[in-house]
Amino acid sequence: MKKVLLQLDSDRQPSAFDRIVALDAGVDEVLSYGGLVPADVASLVHGVIFTRGPQELHHTALWAGGGDVAAGEALLEAAQKAFFGPFRVSLMMDSNGCNTTAAAAVARLAGVVDLKGARAVILAGTGPVGLRAAVLLGREGASVTLSSRSMERAQAACERLRSRFGVEVTPAEARDDRGVARAVEGAQVCLAAGAAGTTLLRRAVWATHPTLKAMADVNAVPPLGIEGIEATDKGTERDGRKVFGALGVGGLKMKVHKACVVRLFERNDQVLDIDVIYAVARSL
Repeated sequence: MKKVLLQLDSDRQPSAFDRIVALDAGVDEVLSYGGLVPADVASLVHGVIFTRGPQELHHTALWAGGGDVAAGEALLEAAQKAFFGPFRVSLMMDSNGCNTTAAAAVARLAGVVDLKGARAVILAGTGPVGLRAAVLLGREGASVTLSSRSMERAQAACERLRSRFGVEVTPAEARDDRGVARAVEGAQVCLAAGAAGTTLLRRAVWATHPTLKAMADVNAVPPLGIEGIEATDKGTERDGRKVFGALGVGGLKMKVHKACVVRLFERNDQVLDIDVIYAVARSL
């Protein structure tokens, strides 16, 4: 029986990236729907849970994505509400690559430094990857600080994390290089999670930093998020720090993405959330 993935996307055009990765992971057919809102989901879900018997539903799975994480979460929730009894399929949300990228970045850092008790700073951390990384770092036992150019935005993000995930994160304002330098004082770990083509951490700051042990960047577009590293760095030692560039993180992200797609078809009752996805990342 063919493996069929139902791709629910909040963007008008469903992600070609997610579709290609699914096919490369062994899915036979991807049914892609874009521009969706929660009210659209139930009829699509019913179309996949009623076409195969309960013993065959593990051959079908659901993927929620798009550029907006909140919208993707709403699609996922709507899909879960459409399930009942044995009529359900496994599902996963990875809007904007938030979960797989964060899982890969934190797994890379955890591989070179003990995160328990460490101080970890996420620069430009109010975006989808930064927020998920904050959860994972906190659950690994790190003391997490999340920065933004706006203290108000950082505080709001930290409150959302506390409310939803039960993780305590400290907000910090980092409007300029001086603010960034203050934010990373005393840190052992730094993750640059900013927009493409935006440098957040200058080499002059990190190269002589007295406590920094490991850094990761998720920006692959020059100029990179961390000045003085290479996008291809994968545990490279630079000035005494272990460094991961965006491609060094991205290679693992792709493995995690594909492994999670494969896992969706093992059973029909799974929800691959951030913790499951991170466990996959640590296992690879």
